[in-house]
Amino acid sequence: MEILPLAPPIADALDCYLADRAVRAGVEPDRLHGPLFLTEPSGAHPGGKRLDRWAIAKLIRRIARAAGIASAARLTPHSLRHSFATLSLDAGAALRDVQDAMGHADPRTTRAYDRARYALDRHPATRLVSFVVAVRDDHDR
Repeated sequence: MEILPLAPPIADALDCYLADRAVRAGVEPDRLHGPLFLTEPSGAHPGGKRLDRWAIAKLIRRIARAAGIASAARLTPHSLRHSFATLSLDAGAALRDVQDAMGHADPRTTRAYDRARYALDRHPATRLVSFVVAVRDDHDR
């Protein structure tokens, strides 16, 4: 089993979710059992089932509609996966780290998400020149 880091805001949100779920179930959070995420009652469906990909897709669209996102009807779990990869790379995460997080065997697959890969300031030659100039300037002082 692979152990992955959990960012503090995500851990806090998970704690709140589990606390709320425990209150509704009438038990302490450490007494909850079953799947981590469950469906909510909706229409004729009683809820309480394991959250599957269809329920996740509906949840994403419902949240997107509530947020006023115009393309809400077209959003999918893969849309969020794509956004994760693209924004992680935009934020400066190493391609190798994003590749690992995405489970891509080939770095070229992950590279397709890198919107800034053709930016001149990211090219190794530009970075090397900037480094050499900075070292020269420090040496000249």
